[in-house]
Amino acid sequence: MIDATVLADGVRTGRWSAVELVRQALDRIGRHDPLLNCFTHVRSTDSLDEAAASDAARARGEVQGPLAGVPFAVKNLFDVAGHTTIAGSRVLAGHPPAERDATIVARLRQAGAILLGQLNMDEFAYGFSTENSHYGTTANPHDPDCIAGGSSGGSAAAVAAGLVALSLGSDTNGSIRVPASLCGVFGLKPTYGRLSRAGAFPFVASLDHVGPFARSVRDLALAYELMQGADDRDPVMARRGHDPALAGLGAGTGLPPGFRVGVLQGWFRRGASDQALAAVDHVAQALARAGAIVEPAVLEDAETARSAAFVMTGAEGGALHLPWLATDAGSYDPAVRDRLIAGAMIPASVVIQAQRVRSHFRAQVARLFETTDLLLAPATPFPAVRRGHATIMLDGKPVSARANMGLYTQPISFVGLPVVNVPIQHEQDRLPIGVQVITRPWAESLGLRVAAILERDDITRVRELAYD
Repeated sequence: MIDATVLADGVRTGRWSAVELVRQALDRIGRHDPLLNCFTHVRSTDSLDEAAASDAARARGEVQGPLAGVPFAVKNLFDVAGHTTIAGSRVLAGHPPAERDATIVARLRQAGAILLGQLNMDEFAYGFSTENSHYGTTANPHDPDCIAGGSSGGSAAAVAAGLVALSLGSDTNGSIRVPASLCGVFGLKPTYGRLSRAGAFPFVASLDHVGPFARSVRDLALAYELMQGADDRDPVMARRGHDPALAGLGAGTGLPPGFRVGVLQGWFRRGASDQALAAVDHVAQALARAGAIVEPAVLEDAETARSAAFVMTGAEGGALHLPWLATDAGSYDPAVRDRLIAGAMIPASVVIQAQRVRSHFRAQVARLFETTDLLLAPATPFPAVRRGHATIMLDGKPVSARANMGLYTQPISFVGLPVVNVPIQHEQDRLPIGVQVITRPWAESLGLRVAAILERDDITRVRELAYD
């Protein structure tokens, strides 16, 4: 499937209409989503009406947005006006419909994109598999017997299968990067506080991020640019200047002199499969050929940081859900319910210690970026596993699949660093896997520029699948 940029250009030049694009997307959803289970709700009538209005505006000569006519969809924890935000749960199903769109949903719609619907996820974003006991499991488009990853599994799988050109997800401990890795698409987790989370149902407010999935780096950069901007509805948003990501993609044809890349060692290679390690090494070698100085890099306290992230996730998530757990615990997925209850019981002294670990680890990361421009690490320890497997093997031991797909993502989001997931899939590989391209805070455009170089050199790409 062609990317959003080409679709928008085609609408702008009259090659096709917005209605045609939406009808084609709805047809693909109708034919393939019964197998994949990406969508929890499809806006069939509304999306066609909005596409027709877009075409009429273009016929009148009105200025069109840069994504006019492009179909997209959103994880079902984002508010969509007129629809109840369920966040993958039964608990919220009876709540009133949202009165307005989430901020970043509104910004893509203001740019002309057509919202096709809401996408499946782990209940309340607490998981890495999108095996939802209420709304079913989202299948991996590369092998429907495997998981799509989570918690934004529907978002990644819908883009990988070409059901939509763009999608939105959230990432607390890895929920953009894990499904992007397992489904073989590009994903961006921006710096904490860069994009507004207003209208996105929270999981852990001190760790939650939102961001896009796409089939090309230019689409990822375009969506990111359009969603930027101050928003008083999100109290943690930093008042940063605009990050010109698209302009950065065209900044020369290579890397600047003396560009330093650190390949994370220790925790970030422990337990990794041969395919995960080979993917990181493949990217590192490509950057070395492009002129980078590539060296090993170490974050000694990554394992401790991950443990502290677990503490903060459980404590904040549990506290948020206590009122519903007290009155409606039976409506939760038992696995999610039990973890939230356990988290709510974590002593305050332990949470305070986790916050101290966060400050210490943030300082360690800052010191590393004094001598390094970019870091590389696996996005997941291995490609997608079979659906229904409660455990995975790490270092020869069975561990929880739901918890440990985020092995390498949690320490990075714990301190809010921006990351681009780049998909790697060689011809001999049955399934894709991702590499985290990590930059210092507020340097998303640098990560996107490096991803674009890798894409240009055919190091990373989204494989075409037969969901047309």
